[in-house]
Amino acid sequence: MRTPYSNGMPHALLTRRTLQTRPALTVMDGLDLTLARVHEICGRARRSMAMMVASRITGPVFWIAPAWGSDPLNPDGIRAFAPPQQFTFLSPRRPEDVLWAMEEILRSGAVPFVVADLPAPPALTPVRRLHLSAESGMETGPNQPLGLLLTPGEGGAPGVESRWKIEPQHQDGKNQWQLDRLRARTAPQKRWMVQIKEKGPYLAPTDA
Repeated sequence: MRTPYSNGMPHALLTRRTLQTRPALTVMDGLDLTLARVHEICGRARRSMAMMVASRITGPVFWIAPAWGSDPLNPDGIRAFAPPQQFTFLSPRRPEDVLWAMEEILRSGAVPFVVADLPAPPALTPVRRLHLSAESGMETGPNQPLGLLLTPGEGGAPGVESRWKIEPQHQDGKNQWQLDRLRARTAPQKRWMVQIKEKGPYLAPTDA
């Protein structure tokens, strides 16, 4: 008997593996971000959306932005979503150091949420490196780190786990935003209105 070989040629053995769902952070009911991966948020209200994500984080938040061309966050604006003392701000002087810093922090696994506020979408290779660093941090550190890239306009970073666009749609004295899921590995494109309720941000369906 030549099992698992037949006619002198090797054949791959078939095995059954349990399908494991990656852990995710629930930002709102209906909006989950896979942990140990890197996601992208674009649009004019991208920093507000990052604050909504931060409001669901227990532990420190590292916010990385280049030392040039980026307005610092207002502590009063942060306080509406999360405690300002939860944030550590890094301002690299060289463009390449922004993603390098994010990569190193994700790899450490010491920080649960890392944001890179970028002037333009990064290329595919840096994004892949960020994914690998986040996965490594999950294995070696105390957290399952979540990485978030903030990009202007329509975004477009290749290789991200998901891409979201959020634009302000405030009216009648109420804060609300239009949120579009532009890309996700396991979900189709979709649009919602984000409203603020007593328990925090809430996804309201829209017919648009």
